[in-house]
Amino acid sequence: MKHRSSLLYAILPAMPLLLAACGGATATGNGNTALLAASVAAPATTATVELAGNAFITSGDAGAVINERGLAGWSNPDAVASTYFRVAEAGSVQVALDASLADGGNSTIRVKINGTPFDVKLAGKERKTYAVGTVNVPAAGYVKVDMQGLKRVKGTFGDVAALKVTSNTALTYANDRANYYWSRRGPSVHMGYTVPANTEYFYNEMTIPQGQDAIGSYFMANGFGQGYMGIQVKSPSERWILFSVWDADNGAKTTLVSKGAGVVDNAFGGEGTGGQTYLSYNWAAGTTYRFITRARPDGNGGSDYSAWFFAPETGKWRYIATWKRPAISTYLTGVHSFLENFIDTLGYTERRVQFGNQWARNVSGTWTEVTAGRFTGDATATNAQRMDYAGGLENGRFYLHNGGFFADYVKTSQNFTRPATGQAPAVDVSALPMQ
Repeated sequence: MKHRSSLLYAILPAMPLLLAACGGATATGNGNTALLAASVAAPATTATVELAGNAFITSGDAGAVINERGLAGWSNPDAVASTYFRVAEAGSVQVALDASLADGGNSTIRVKINGTPFDVKLAGKERKTYAVGTVNVPAAGYVKVDMQGLKRVKGTFGDVAALKVTSNTALTYANDRANYYWSRRGPSVHMGYTVPANTEYFYNEMTIPQGQDAIGSYFMANGFGQGYMGIQVKSPSERWILFSVWDADNGAKTTLVSKGAGVVDNAFGGEGTGGQTYLSYNWAAGTTYRFITRARPDGNGGSDYSAWFFAPETGKWRYIATWKRPAISTYLTGVHSFLENFIDTLGYTERRVQFGNQWARNVSGTWTEVTAGRFTGDATATNAQRMDYAGGLENGRFYLHNGGFFADYVKTSQNFTRPATGQAPAVDVSALPMQ
């Protein structure tokens, strides 16, 4: 699958957003403000936080679902539905539910607002607003509202469409209904690098801290204008080293030149088309991995893109693949890293990654250390549909952080400079394997 983080959103200042940001909006009591910007409630007003764009099933994997109408099919007493919204400062928060029971029964559910429990009785087919309770939030950040069924007389505990949140502080939550899929995936964040002209090779080192390798994560180390390379958590039992190159702008297909042992190749679609290669490899959080990508004109109007991965577990460079992209003659441009979640139902999980010791090697063979980075985000971040994102410097390395609804976000469109290491890659590029 092609990831919007690399093409559809700005990585560097010169790359325009293809999804334009719109102006802010103030949420009102009827909650019908589905705009491309943050929903901001004026003091002492009530905002409608729709579960369709702001909630997840965080416990119990059956008997409940979040769909375009909110929480539905809720029959499992072990299921927990969690809804998130952000307060701009400390203050009082009052919560109510817009809910109904399609089967006409009645139920008792437990609602926890930042851990404070309230029991609520629901009854009847008609959608109603049910009062829950009020809590004091001690600081700016996300409020978590959990719902779990206690008793029911018929098939379900009820259908919950939205929270009604009354507060004396500004609220932020996802309100762009056309893009709830993206808001539930969470913000994608990028670190763009300044490299010399005619850069043929780019080298990067990447470490995922232990506990930050959630399922659905794509830790992309070496991105460029026509593709990317990184590692993914596909499932509890499968992890990939991934290298993809998009088709040409005129639609001409990218073709595989060669690939390494054990590497799978196929075409991808969805958010664009291109060629994809991946190696199933059980990489581990807490370990530093090394990546090299290469781009060079082929002399016939196209360019060849290659990728290698160094695993300290084996002590060897692994060849991933070479792809030929037609209708372009270029070395590496738009070099960047990114972090994203690609499973929308897991958008409440947290992930973090560090990138260090970046180097670029030009066509003349000169290695240059890359120390400048620019932190940016996609439209979910820039339109404040989600504000759980961060990036910058950490222990002398660039870092990216997203998901998990943490409080202390970092503003995008900032430049950072890491301290130089002076440690050029100990690799002979001419000896890199090609099979």
